[in-house]
Amino acid sequence: MTLALSHITRTFGQRTALDDVSFDIAAGRLTGFVGGNGAGKTTTMRIILGVLAPDSGTVTWEGQPIDQARRHGFGYMPEERGLYPKMPLREQLVYFARLHGLPKESAGERADELIEALGLTERVKDPIEKLSLGNQQRAQVAVSLVHDPIALVLDEPFSGLDPMAVDTIVSVLSERAARGIPVLLSSHQLDVVERLCDDLVIIAGGSVRAAGTISDLRAQHSSSRFRLSAGQDLGWLREVPGIVVTELSGNDAVFEPASPNTADAAEVAQGVLRTAMDRGTVHAFTPEAPRLTEIFRDVIADEETGQDQGGDSRAPGDPAARTRRSHTQEDAA
Repeated sequence: MTLALSHITRTFGQRTALDDVSFDIAAGRLTGFVGGNGAGKTTTMRIILGVLAPDSGTVTWEGQPIDQARRHGFGYMPEERGLYPKMPLREQLVYFARLHGLPKESAGERADELIEALGLTERVKDPIEKLSLGNQQRAQVAVSLVHDPIALVLDEPFSGLDPMAVDTIVSVLSERAARGIPVLLSSHQLDVVERLCDDLVIIAGGSVRAAGTISDLRAQHSSSRFRLSAGQDLGWLREVPGIVVTELSGNDAVFEPASPNTADAAEVAQGVLRTAMDRGTVHAFTPEAPRLTEIFRDVIADEETGQDQGGDSRAPGDPAARTRRSHTQEDAA
């Protein structure tokens, strides 16, 4: 059940919003979709859902172009909140489940399961407008899941959430991926993406700048940094010529050789290790993998931030109209 984008291009007037965008969202894997404001994330998601059509390129499901019936099985959460503000929470979930074709009894069962899983049991009768912003976000996630989707496309699902709420949603999304469905989510919270996702796509200026598993991207962007943990204070590292100490906390430090030459860097690192062993016990000495934030900065360092011209993702009218539209427009490709 792979969802694939192949050579997607989309322009708005003279501006190219997406330029030859290609990547896969594999079954059973969580794919993080990250980029700065205006990078093209929302435009890409709208094209997947059929809210926008590409100028060229294709979106396929299991190798076949996506049609209306297939899109109807997708779960979508837009960045903008689009629920009925005065409708009670449970009633709202049942309504959207019925809109996707679930029988009344099944819709109620699915609503109750998600309400419990997302920690909203005490809010079942509350209108959406009376919920906290965090609980409104949980409700949005619940709506995207209530019909047991075959794929999930989530735009900023962690926005406005406290750490406990993030953990709750992470658990729910991980469980859905474990069932074998592909999940694409965009987020500016790179620490959450790093913890949650299997794969990563970095987009900038409308083009995919990096894509792959997070472990592979770390390997590709690895530097000559090393972490040293010892049985003594490591303040002496600041006096060692030829290295730059980037982190230091008592007996734990991260450093990198000042020389860009790989052979010189390796020799300097080994020299630091020998000195540390001469001074006392060494608990660990390992290469330091780059964090996702560092990879992201490296990839998009030269990109200018702009505004995504994809337009408002909500269809005119009520929230249900938005949902209907996302499942009825054909992909122009």
